[in-house]
Amino acid sequence: AKAGSEDGHPLIGGSIIVDPDGNVVAKASSEADELIVHACDMDACNFGKSTIFDFARHRRIEHYTRISTQTGVVRPD
Repeated sequence: AKAGSEDGHPLIGGSIIVDPDGNVVAKASSEADELIVHACDMDACNFGKSTIFDFARHRRIEHYTRISTQTGVVRPD
């Protein structure tokens, strides 16, 4: 999120870093410009990648064949 002001409009910031389980692991502590960092454990993503976000398993190409094969605008009849 942006903080400080831009074109005379105040921006409140409020950036956070959230882990794969939805827990806030780092957050900005002020409304000023700030940098937050957190060490990320990439192995913590394995459960989500193999269940909820298993795109290969949940891919349903039959639902978007038309938009992936159409090369231009086609006027409806």
